Amino acid sequence: MARNTQVQADANAPPVTRTLAKFVATHPSRGWSDAVDHEAHRTFLNWTGCAVGAARHEAAQAAIDAAAMLQPAPQATVLGRKERLDMASAALVNGISSHTFDFDDTHLKTIIHPAGPVASALLALAEVTGATGRQVIDALVLGIDVSCRLGNVMYPDHYDRGWHITGSTGTLGAAAGCARLLGLDEERTAMALGIAASQPVGMREQFGTMTKPFHPGGAARAGLLSALLAKHGFTSSPRSIEAARGYAQVVSTKCDWNEATDELGRRFEISFNTYKPFACGIVIHPTIDAAVQLRARGVQAADVERIELKVHSLVLELTGKKEPQDGLQGKFSVYHGFAAGLVFGRAGEGEYDDAIVTREDVTALRRKVVATVDDSIDEAAADVTAVMKDGRRERVFVEHAIGSLERPMTDADLEAKFHGLADPVIGAARAGELIAACWNLGAAGSVAQVVAAGRG
Repeated sequence: MARNTQVQADANAPPVTRTLAKFVATHPSRGWSDAVDHEAHRTFLNWTGCAVGAARHEAAQAAIDAAAMLQPAPQATVLGRKERLDMASAALVNGISSHTFDFDDTHLKTIIHPAGPVASALLALAEVTGATGRQVIDALVLGIDVSCRLGNVMYPDHYDRGWHITGSTGTLGAAAGCARLLGLDEERTAMALGIAASQPVGMREQFGTMTKPFHPGGAARAGLLSALLAKHGFTSSPRSIEAARGYAQVVSTKCDWNEATDELGRRFEISFNTYKPFACGIVIHPTIDAAVQLRARGVQAADVERIELKVHSLVLELTGKKEPQDGLQGKFSVYHGFAAGLVFGRAGEGEYDDAIVTREDVTALRRKVVATVDDSIDEAAADVTAVMKDGRRERVFVEHAIGSLERPMTDADLEAKFHGLADPVIGAARAGELIAACWNLGAAGSVAQVVAAGRG
């Protein structure tokens, strides 16, 4: 009897699926400020650089080899590669590549990496349909709004249950973006969201393996397929998101429905997107930032007796690997992050190479890091003290790391990051062309310049 009562009570949730569908289908093109539009281009630029940068990683190669067994039609481009695949497989592989280095964008309120699922699906679909660059940017803003608003509805409970929120909400964001790009009406957009709602992807158990970047790739592919099915009349429940046995209430006990609709069409979640200066989980960034600051003060690894690190419990829960054995594991080690920051003054993808993670001096330094939990410290902060062999103590408290909303990366910073990722894959000249194509996307008649410059 109690179960039935709960179901009846939960059935009173507002019509979130319909509301979001109407928003996606009817919101006017560029119906937002210039600042929001610029942020969309920054998001697309950062996503593209990440996808190209990891294009030759073994995870991307494995995904392409698997897709090739399906004998796909050469419809769409895989960034940084010569191969062309069917659009669903291209969305999958670009989504995988964009997240492989853990260097992609982050919506800090939910720790969603929103561009991976949405942009990967949109680029593949736009190449096939001939959509304009403006249509892609519009769809990117709206798709990211859907995924991040649903993240706001459920975070942190959904994440704490073990879901990788990037994939689980990204499927709906990709579906929304693709529905917009296909010009679906409100009814069919609701069906696309409903189909996507039955395909949440991603468990946190997979962090540190190739399956973590599969999550945004799988979400991109599922979202694209959802929109295509809806376009051709495939149906779903019109209450797929909010129903008592629908998406949100199945995968989360927290369902703050107001988060889905408050200021809808006036506040855009892409405005709160951030970009990583360091190629690892976002919760490590304050610690790396502190290490870089200590290095700038003259602290050298050889002179360190120990490092006293105080962080929020979530930091050690997510990145507490003391002895990472390879680069992927290193991205989930706050100990390695600190060591890289102090030894090299940076923590790009090169500092997560397998050989660096296991290098003797780096290993020795990270073993000097003593991390303790202090939940009075924010998840996005770190308190770091270097205790020197001569007894000196150097302390740095990072309240907001570089790359945060309070200390954002500039456009020039993003371009430098892009070159660092893409130059080894497609060369500096082509990378420059690709950067220009990304900045110009909103005014372009198609995505042709992006895919031409982005091919390997």
